[in-house]
Amino acid sequence: MAIETNVGTEFTEVLTSRRSVRHYDPSFKISDEEIKEILELATKAPSSANTQSWRFLVVTDQSLKEQLLPIANNQQQVVDASAVVVILGDLEFYTRLGEINGAAVKAGYMTEEIAERFTDHYTKLFPTIPKERVTEIVAFDAGLVSMQIMLSAKSKGYDTVPMGGYDRDKLRAFFEIPERYLPLLVLPIGKAKEEGRPTVRLPLEEITFWNGVK
Repeated sequence: MAIETNVGTEFTEVLTSRRSVRHYDPSFKISDEEIKEILELATKAPSSANTQSWRFLVVTDQSLKEQLLPIANNQQQVVDASAVVVILGDLEFYTRLGEINGAAVKAGYMTEEIAERFTDHYTKLFPTIPKERVTEIVAFDAGLVSMQIMLSAKSKGYDTVPMGGYDRDKLRAFFEIPERYLPLLVLPIGKAKEEGRPTVRLPLEEITFWNGVK
């Protein structure tokens, strides 16, 4: 798939202009093709052993978004945004590692020997890891890909807001999400009706340690 971004948009501008936007133009619709482009760009994010544990539940149906409203603590952005992407973590992410590494071999990125060794090692390792640690892994990977989604969307002139304020159990039940997939983040994407407010950051010297934590 050919992926295009706004050619004149500098990366630093995308970084510094991104805001958490909660007020969207409900009449504006992003095409399915553009949403796919945003997600595909986002999947260039790194992940644990390149297992790509993220999964995307994309909600564009207006009636579904309206039913999602009470599940999301009545936050209007889930209704007004063009799409809502629910980031899921696949708790059985390692089961597709052979497929991923096989594709890397075909692409010439990895030798068959390395792919087999890599796949064998991690498919034996991951099932032995405690569930709590597996949850941490998929949550960490989800954070990486979610940031990429937000920046990719911004590069196309769209806005986002990462939402942790929702009822996970109700969301799982509503969409009949299998236990294999852990809902992690709700991420509306759309055209801002009102710009998100600027925020401040702690001074770098107050959050950075050099050569040891003091």
